[in-house]
Amino acid sequence: MARALQEGLEAELYDVAVAHTGEEGFFLANSEVFDLVVLDLMLPGRDGLEVLGALRKRGVATSVLILTTKDAVEDRVLGLDTGADEHLVKPFAFSELLARIRALLRRGGVDHLIRLRCADLEIDLVARSVTRGAQPLDLTAREFELLEYLLRNQGRVLSREMIAREVWKETARHTPLDNVIDVHIARLRRKVDDRFEKKLVHTVRGVGFVLREEAS
Repeated sequence: MARALQEGLEAELYDVAVAHTGEEGFFLANSEVFDLVVLDLMLPGRDGLEVLGALRKRGVATSVLILTTKDAVEDRVLGLDTGADEHLVKPFAFSELLARIRALLRRGGVDHLIRLRCADLEIDLVARSVTRGAQPLDLTAREFELLEYLLRNQGRVLSREMIAREVWKETARHTPLDNVIDVHIARLRRKVDDRFEKKLVHTVRGVGFVLREEAS
């Protein structure tokens, strides 16, 4: 079904990325920017509701259309309460799927992908502003890009090589960017953490860096 939907949507000129497991889908939706997620609830590994709940908890606001075999009222309510924007019961007509996708894209426009959060830290991708609690944080353009990358991958340890590739867009330097990255991380940590009791930017010695809310 995933292959058929991909072919049908690409024929309608949508750019489609496909994940075949819940874990893969969670990683894609959490690390890249999409206009819409079509999420089957019956996935191997993490089921669709678990993926949806985890994305919403992390502040991912992308519109989600869930596909389900269950049409009982309590099942629809559970999906909506977990964070779905719309649902479609299988089997369905492809034309109906297209209509619901168009409706969700019209409803959300491009402004629904504007905020990422971790604890009381929030980044607005449209206004390019950052706040922690009620306090605005003054970041440079590079610090903003670095924080966005950490937020999109919160809970995941990122190596300096990964940061150099994804934030600095450097893939073939003869000299590593390790010192430059360390300096930027230190500056970002001061702005994000120094005035707050709960620390969010952490160093994993010998591996890299991670943004996460530590359990109290």
